[in-house]
Amino acid sequence: MSTYSEKLKIFAGNAHPELAKEICNYLGTELVSAEISRFEDGEIGVRIDETVRGADVFVIQPTSPPVNDNLMELLVMIDALRRASARRITAVVPYYGYARQDRKSRPRDPITAKLVANIITTAGARRLLSIDLHAPQIQGFFDIPVDNLYAAPIMIDYFKNKGIDNLTAVSPDVGAVKRVRSLAESLNIPLAIIDKRRPKANVAEVQNVIGDVKGRNVILFDDIIDTAGTITEAAKVLKEKGATNVYACGTHGLFSGPAVKRLKEAPIKEIVVTNTIPQRDDLGLDNLKVLSVAPLLGEAIDRIFKDLSVSVLF
Repeated sequence: MSTYSEKLKIFAGNAHPELAKEICNYLGTELVSAEISRFEDGEIGVRIDETVRGADVFVIQPTSPPVNDNLMELLVMIDALRRASARRITAVVPYYGYARQDRKSRPRDPITAKLVANIITTAGARRLLSIDLHAPQIQGFFDIPVDNLYAAPIMIDYFKNKGIDNLTAVSPDVGAVKRVRSLAESLNIPLAIIDKRRPKANVAEVQNVIGDVKGRNVILFDDIIDTAGTITEAAKVLKEKGATNVYACGTHGLFSGPAVKRLKEAPIKEIVVTNTIPQRDDLGLDNLKVLSVAPLLGEAIDRIFKDLSVSVLF
């Protein structure tokens, strides 16, 4: 009879091998022996050094920057595993790139989040596992099962252990209210909302703050911190409104372009993100705290492999 380790296989790309190793440690297994290389012209080569025939394979690969390289690597890995007769392939994509292109906001815009869903499925994935998809409707872009886990419980545990008084949860925009409300209810704290408009991509303008933040320690919680324009502008307005300390939280810390400079200059006491995306050691953000999602993903993988309910993790 096959053992647990023979039928459960964890495969990792080059996007985030550290997270893959953490997940393996949680599950008590090891990564599939494989080599992912580049040809001289940049083409991706994959060589699997052990059998995966009949196995339940989970491919760990966030499609974080460089987005296109990591996405293509994911597709080639899935194709290689499918052709090697893996029984089922689950794409574990902690950060789903192109998620912000989920609708047509102007004429002739692409819906790239749907395109990416199509090509992941065509490559051979039979399930997707992700964390805090930017838009929940992306689950419907797939014709395969999708498990969209939430990082909020990880943030909740972190702030419960810190024991900060006079807390208020703040949504950086109207679209994040549902996510932030669950944080507020779990911590039993008030909720406030930033009234923001976005005249163009990566530009945010704060209009008003709905709710009382004067004399309060506030937790700003968003799914993505990209150029950090939204989170830093919100932090400045909250301080102007009398907030004591601002804690900026994001599931996915992209920190693109001017993000680091903006975060260093912003009145933010602590920046809290998860390791869905690998963080460079040379960012220079002394107030950055990175929380691990490995136990969450590891538990989800274990439940999927054993055909148990994953909804308990939501």
